[in-house]
Amino acid sequence: MKPLVKDFVKNSQLPILQFVEDLTPWDAVANIEFVIKSVIETLDADEYYIDNDQAVHKSATIEATAQLKGAVIVGPNCFVANGSLLRGGVILDADCIVGHCCEVKTSIMFMGSKVAHLSFAGDSILGCCANVEGGAILANYRNELDDKQIIVSYKGQRIATGVAKFGAILGDDVKVGANAVTAPGTLLAIASVVGRGELVESFGVPLVSK
Repeated sequence: MKPLVKDFVKNSQLPILQFVEDLTPWDAVANIEFVIKSVIETLDADEYYIDNDQAVHKSATIEATAQLKGAVIVGPNCFVANGSLLRGGVILDADCIVGHCCEVKTSIMFMGSKVAHLSFAGDSILGCCANVEGGAILANYRNELDDKQIIVSYKGQRIATGVAKFGAILGDDVKVGANAVTAPGTLLAIASVVGRGELVESFGVPLVSK
C-alpha cells in the first residue's frame, strides 16, 4: 500500500485536492504544473489576476521584493513576504503565509499553512494549518547517496518512489520547529510535532505525535 495525499490532507478551499488526493505525494508534486493548469481553469477571472500560468487572488499580498517564477497560484488572503522566492510550480491555497526570505519550490501549501522566515520547502506538500517555524528545511535531494532515488517508509514498507527529488508531506496541523530538518522522503502524519533543531529521517517516525 502506498501513501496517498488524502491520507494526510482532508480539505482545501481552492479545488486542489480533487486533482491530487488519489496520488502519492511525490507524484502530486511531480505533476504540479498540470495541477496548476487544471486549477487555474476553474478560477474566477474577476477575482484573480491571471497571466498564462500564474494566478494571484486580488486579496493576496505579494511584497515588493518577493519573486514568483514559473507556474504559480496564490490564493485568497495569502501573504508572501519580501525576499521570498516561489519557483518551479507552487500552489498556495487560501490564507497561507510565506515569510521573509523563504524559498518554496515545486510545492503545494494547503489552506492556512505557514512557512516562517528563512525556511526552505522543496518538492513538498503542507497540509491545512501546517506550520513550519523559522530556519526549518524540508530537504528534497539526497546528495550524500550514490543512488539518488528517494525511498520512503510507510506502514512498515520501504517504497521506491522513482524520483530523485521529493521533500516531505506534512499532514494537516503538523508543527515543525525552528531550525529543524526533514530528510527527503519524510511523511508526517496528521498533527505530528517536530521539535526545534531536530532531524527527522524519512525512514523513521515523527519525533513527537499527539
